[in-house]
Amino acid sequence: MRRRDFVKLGAGIVVACRIDPLWAFQGRGQLPRFNYPTDFNAYLRVGGDGRVTCYVGKVELGQGSMTALTQLVAEELSVAPASIDMVMGDTDLCPWDLGTFGSMCIPVFGPVLRRAAVEAREVLRELAAERLQVPAASLEVKNGSIFDPRDPEKTVTFASLADGKAITRHVSVVPPLKDPASFSVIGQSLPRRDATEKVTGRAKYSGDLRLPGMLYAKIVRPPAHGAKQIRVDTSAAASVQGALVVRDGDLVAVLHEQPDEAARALALIAAEFERGAAAIDDLTIFDHLVSAAPAGQQIVGQGNLVEGERAASAVFEETFLNAYVAHATMETHTALATIDGGKVTVWASTQAPFMVKTQVADSLGVPPDRVRIITPFVGGGFGGKTMGQQAVEAARLARATGRPVQVAFDRREEFFYDTFRPAATMKLKAAIDGAGKIVLWSADVYGAGEGGAAPIYDIPHQRVVVYGGWQAPAPGLHPFGVGAWRAPAFNSNTFARELLIDRMAASAGLDPLTFRLNNLSDPRMRRVLQTAADRFGWVPSKTPSGRGVGMACGVYSNTYVATFAEVTVDGSGQVRVKRVVCAQDMGVAVNPQGARTQIEGAITMGLGYALSEEIRFRDGEIADRGFDTYRIPRFSWLPKIDAILVDSPDVPPSAGGEPAIICMGAVIGNAIHDATGGRLFQLPLTPARVREARMTHL
Repeated sequence: MRRRDFVKLGAGIVVACRIDPLWAFQGRGQLPRFNYPTDFNAYLRVGGDGRVTCYVGKVELGQGSMTALTQLVAEELSVAPASIDMVMGDTDLCPWDLGTFGSMCIPVFGPVLRRAAVEAREVLRELAAERLQVPAASLEVKNGSIFDPRDPEKTVTFASLADGKAITRHVSVVPPLKDPASFSVIGQSLPRRDATEKVTGRAKYSGDLRLPGMLYAKIVRPPAHGAKQIRVDTSAAASVQGALVVRDGDLVAVLHEQPDEAARALALIAAEFERGAAAIDDLTIFDHLVSAAPAGQQIVGQGNLVEGERAASAVFEETFLNAYVAHATMETHTALATIDGGKVTVWASTQAPFMVKTQVADSLGVPPDRVRIITPFVGGGFGGKTMGQQAVEAARLARATGRPVQVAFDRREEFFYDTFRPAATMKLKAAIDGAGKIVLWSADVYGAGEGGAAPIYDIPHQRVVVYGGWQAPAPGLHPFGVGAWRAPAFNSNTFARELLIDRMAASAGLDPLTFRLNNLSDPRMRRVLQTAADRFGWVPSKTPSGRGVGMACGVYSNTYVATFAEVTVDGSGQVRVKRVVCAQDMGVAVNPQGARTQIEGAITMGLGYALSEEIRFRDGEIADRGFDTYRIPRFSWLPKIDAILVDSPDVPPSAGGEPAIICMGAVIGNAIHDATGGRLFQLPLTPARVREARMTHL
């Protein structure tokens, strides 16, 4: 931030702490680590009215971060949550942030924000000490006031300290964060700060914004990925009254003051494309992933596989598959762009405003400091709104027309340009000894990525190799864009691992819970499993028992989760999930009710990838372009959900938004086996696949 802009923030005490614009993982599976150089600042402003404004680069996607981050500040600053105003995702006002994904708001950014609040509190304490002429150590801070408990007359408020001043100051030593035993705000189930706006319809998303003279844009799109534009005839579209046709390199669009007229003009454009050579489809993709895979990366290597096989009494080999899956967010990618005096401002539905800022600046060839991204409420992301194609297109068209331009993907565009959860092939080999102990684990993962691929069980001889993934797929591995999808890679790898675990348990003649506990020494995982089993009312039995019950467990970003489910399967293979119990150990829950809501949302979304969601395609053409064929969960599908937070006050807050989804494919797959005897190996678990598995069993 430039010094002049910093001062323009107005009256108040601005407290700065240092934050690194770059982050790096401390180790495989570990949380990112932040450094704090002086060239970037995460800050709080205490205004002359006593209100605290908190600026964060995170955004509100519906996950409740606005509320939880407020609680972190309120706790460390010792103010009421209602006295805090949140400014989120504005690249001109907020400190740099990588983006809102990976469930990193609380475990990664939370300590940074808490440290800023601690520093603010101590700066205010020092200023109060100077004002009251008493030692700072003798002063207490509570509800926006600083006072000497021995002399009630010696009291000063945050507001009076900030009156007419703009002061930056650091303390020489920042005290430690508060101990959980002293929390008064963290751990409370506070109402969502955005709830009233959203239920009344006052909440503004990018598509709700209007500017004088604004144009709606409709853009010529290819019929398939890999198709090359040959020629475009826009003459008929130009004849529509009020329509404006723009050609900017590869971008061909028609704009109008009315969106329906822009759509009508677009339909009159004659575009010709050249298709690429026939390649792969949703049936052949799994073999393609193996044959076209890049060199493998071994992420786990322990013991000796030959020795493991020698110790084995039974060896198991299976191949598991999962289809491409769309993010299917309620809000499509939308952006409104305007250019005024060389300053580009874009209101964008994005999870990563600073990333989009760079993309817009690069596309226009302007310095990044001439681009401002403002993020209103975002209607879901799940990893699908990290890139900003719609923002780039809106900015290019605003420059071409000299007017504000809104680009809002329709549902067909949303499905076409989505970065899908990658299809994947998981080849597993495992073995148990005569005592039912797992002695060998070997996994080759193609396409999915490494998340969740490492075993969570006690296995002396293990090897895991990953070939490609969602983060940096090899050229030609996937026929279209892939990316993060709520708990990336974990859903695929947990599905494969936990289904094979159940098969080994059955072979050993053991109940699935007993088998897992016999092969687990991690006390947190054992506790979570037992907690969920007790709440579910698990009765030990070898599978298949005909009851239609199953379990699965896993670890995501230091959060432990165990899920139990009960299902029914009718004669057509249709699965109905009746009940789900999910226990989650996420350390300290900042907002317990918010955490339970996240668990419920993850379970609901997980029903989709488990039972129905898959993208059908051929030669780059997406067959599923709407909710008429792409089936997401309905309200009528919802089971009774019991979300349990396992109390772990000694564990720092960890991931909350994604862990509960990772077990859904596996727990339902295991419950189907228990009901029918059939074993499934491919997601989603459609009626046709269930029927086939049942017939194979018979």
